[in-house]
Amino acid sequence: MRRAARLLLRIMIHAPVAATAGCAGVQSVLSPSGVEALQIDPLLWTATWVGVVVTFIVLALVAIALYGPARWRSRLASDWVVIGGGIVFPVTVLTGLFVYGLVVMQAGMVRSQAADADMVTIVGKRWWWEVTYATADGEEVVSANELRLPVGRPVRLQLESDNVIHSFWAPKLAGKLDMIPGRTNELVVEASEPGVSRAQCAEYCGGAHALMALYVVAMPEDEYDAWLTQEAEPAREPQTEQQERGRTLFLENGCGACHRVRGVGARGEIGPDLTHVGGRLSLAAAVLPNDREAFARWIADNQQIKPDNLMPPFEQFSQEELSALAAYLESLE
Repeated sequence: MRRAARLLLRIMIHAPVAATAGCAGVQSVLSPSGVEALQIDPLLWTATWVGVVVTFIVLALVAIALYGPARWRSRLASDWVVIGGGIVFPVTVLTGLFVYGLVVMQAGMVRSQAADADMVTIVGKRWWWEVTYATADGEEVVSANELRLPVGRPVRLQLESDNVIHSFWAPKLAGKLDMIPGRTNELVVEASEPGVSRAQCAEYCGGAHALMALYVVAMPEDEYDAWLTQEAEPAREPQTEQQERGRTLFLENGCGACHRVRGVGARGEIGPDLTHVGGRLSLAAAVLPNDREAFARWIADNQQIKPDNLMPPFEQFSQEELSALAAYLESLE
């Protein structure tokens, strides 16, 4: 009995520590870096500590019921304990949490009506993200699998889907919101500090659901405006013979039928826009690092990396051709 009690005590002590360690990093709700996440943070900790207190109360009552003196056990069986502890107490606690949650979330609803926010449209694809920015003069700038935000400036995210239900969740910035086919949901986010975090599709959407993520890059306002101006430019010209060879292979093998590269005649809309793919932090919706080796791996063996994605593997390329293609795509910054 003592051995079992010691084991239970160790589990109770170490389990929360392990769980907390698992929540660290670029996708952690425990280190908010957005206005909405900072508003939600007190609700998270309030609900967590209420749950901890209630759990220990229940464990204490169970211990008394099993091992306590006979007089204490008889009191636990009385009507007032059953009614008070089984009905009045949980109704009071849950009602308090519900009202507190409404008050906290109402602040976010008021912010969502901000008319001066920048506009970014995010469309959930199979299994990647199309991200379209609206510039001050109304021009649309299309990117993919990465969201950039200006620090200290609200951004209105228009969330859509062209296939099944997805859910956009960037826990360091805000709560999650579903992306429903035929409907546009809106979420206003505002980064409070520069940095890189990670978002994830939080609604099961098919075989590669777990591999559908994107990085969120919060930048100072001047850097963001300069980046968006550069992002609106057409693709840069090849600087080496190898890059020129890669562009030729890209166009001759029909890659432009699925992918768009502005300025070279590639106008595909099935896959991600690759105009500035070399300047992103990752490939394949945060599955691979963004480097030449990853480009070559993805082109030749993408179905092994991300099963059931819409891109066929291109196994006909020689190693020299793969290297040229990878060099060209990496140069598109």
